[in-house]
Amino acid sequence: MVRTYSQQIANAQVMLSGVKTNQKTLERRGIDEKFVADLGKTIDDCLKLNNEQEELKARLKTKTNELNKQMAEMKAKTNEARKIVKMDMPQTTWKEFGILDKR
Repeated sequence: MVRTYSQQIANAQVMLSGVKTNQKTLERRGIDEKFVADLGKTIDDCLKLNNEQEELKARLKTKTNELNKQMAEMKAKTNEARKIVKMDMPQTTWKEFGILDKR
């Protein structure tokens, strides 16, 4: 089962909470205060990076939409230019405009 980063972070936060609550019992296995602090810091770092990544994804979607609109406008204009060139210019000059059609 694939889990999102936010789900994994939430699971780690639950683990941290449980570890903190039962730290005295787990100390003999290496779960000391430093381990708990390191885990907490790592979770915080992951949460921060996940938030930054989500922000970048949103910005990417916005830029992609902007690009798609500009590309559609460019395509419409080049299609219009292509039609005009094909009507007004001799076929022998079409390559100059990037038109490889034969008619």
